[in-house]
Amino acid sequence: AYFKRYQVKYRRRREGKTDYFARKRLLVQAKNKYNAPKYRLVVRFTNTDIVCQIVHAKIQGDFVLTAAYSHELPRYGVKVGLTNWAAAYATGLLVARRALAKLGLDQKYEGFPEIDGSVEEVEAIEDGPRPFKAFLDVGLRRTTTGSKVFAAMKGASDGGIYIPHSERRFPGFDAESKELDSEVLRDYIFGGHVAEYMRSLKEEDEDRYNAQFSRFIKAGVSADDLEDMYANAHKAIRADPSPKVTEKKADYSKKHRKTVGLNAKQRKDRVRQKIEAFKRAQA
Repeated sequence: AYFKRYQVKYRRRREGKTDYFARKRLLVQAKNKYNAPKYRLVVRFTNTDIVCQIVHAKIQGDFVLTAAYSHELPRYGVKVGLTNWAAAYATGLLVARRALAKLGLDQKYEGFPEIDGSVEEVEAIEDGPRPFKAFLDVGLRRTTTGSKVFAAMKGASDGGIYIPHSERRFPGFDAESKELDSEVLRDYIFGGHVAEYMRSLKEEDEDRYNAQFSRFIKAGVSADDLEDMYANAHKAIRADPSPKVTEKKADYSKKHRKTVGLNAKQRKDRVRQKIEAFKRAQA
C-alpha cells in the first residue's frame, strides 16, 4: 500500500484546536523541580463569554485549579459589554483573586489596587512565600498589540499573580519610540475607548447608536457611567471573589436503567405475538 509510513496527527491537531508546538513549551517543567506543577493562565473567548482558567497538566490531562467567566461580572455591577477589553481585564482580576484566596495568598499578595496604566510585575515579599506564578496561554489567538488576551493577563497580574510579561503588546505602546502611554492603557481598563466610541456614534448616527448599544440603553448605562461601573466592579471583586454556588434544577435522584436486550427465543416470541395481534385486529 502507498503511504504505509503515514502517521496521523493528534486528534486536537486534526480538529485545529491545539497548537502542540506551543503547548509542549508551556508544559515542560525543569527536571530539578521534580513533580512541581507548572501553571498556565488559559484565556479563551467565545462570541458571548470570556473564560479564564488557572490550569496545570498531568499525564492524565489538564487539571483546572480555578476558573472565572465574564458572565459572572453582572454580580459585580458590570451588566453589559461582557466581551470587551475592560471586561477581559475584570475577568482576569477575578480569576487571580479567586486563585490566591484558594491558596491562602490573597492577604500576602494584593497586587496593584491603584490602577494608573503602568506595567509592573508582582515581586516576592521578604520572610514569606513566593508569589504564585503562571504563564499566559493564548491558544490559537494572534498575539497582536492591544489584543484582549493581554487584558486578561493584565488583570491577573494586577490581581497578584506573577506572570512574566513586558509592556510591548499593551494598547498605547509605540513601536517607534519603544514607550508605553500609560494613559491609553488606563482608558482601556476602564472602558474609555468604548465611551469615546459611544459619544462619537451618537453624534454621527443616533439610529445606529440605538441599535448597536441597545443593551446599554436598556440597562441605563451611558458613556459617562462606564469608568465608575468598572472601578466599582474592581473593588467588589477584591472584596469577594468567591464563586456563587448555583442550585441544580435537574432531579438526579431517579436512576436511569438501561433496558436489557432480548435473546433469540424472546425475539421470536415477540414477533409471534405481534402477528397474532395483527390477525385478531383483521378478524
